[in-house]
Amino acid sequence: MRAVLTIAAVAAILPSAAPAAPATWAVDKAASSVRFSSSFSGTPFTGAFRRWDAKIAFDPKTLAASSVVATIDTASAASGDGDRDQAIPSEAFLAASRFPIATFAARSFKDLGGGRYQAIGQLTLRGVSKPLTLPFTLAITGPEAKMKASIALNRLAFGVGQKEWKAVSAIPAAVTVSIDLTARRAP
Repeated sequence: MRAVLTIAAVAAILPSAAPAAPATWAVDKAASSVRFSSSFSGTPFTGAFRRWDAKIAFDPKTLAASSVVATIDTASAASGDGDRDQAIPSEAFLAASRFPIATFAARSFKDLGGGRYQAIGQLTLRGVSKPLTLPFTLAITGPEAKMKASIALNRLAFGVGQKEWKAVSAIPAAVTVSIDLTARRAP
């Protein structure tokens, strides 16, 4: 009598191979930025967060094992206007004394083709957590990766803008956050 092994039988006998771990990336902060833009009484303004970090484990070939956790120091916002820079971390807006860190954590990614992806995760800002799908482009050349993303966030959904600042007459509800990131594959 001859034994015949099916693919299912062989798979049951052999240990399953763990998926390859994605590459980890070290952000080049001098070549990267996290910026925001909005307007006040119809006059546009832009700013940036001066202190932030990102832990990135990403490989387009192992999206299921990829992850990113980005943290932003909410008191580090700078727009070039002293009054606005004092107001942004205040209780009326980001409440940085109570919520010093904003976090975006993603453990799910979708390849849209042509170097375009989505990071599906959770944004926590001012103590409020909401699902967020962040579209981004990515170009990996050797050990260097360049990522760009831009998304309009509804500031009111996170409680950014208290009392008279809930009105959208002076500051629109949508604030655009733009990420321009350069990273090198960690050894």
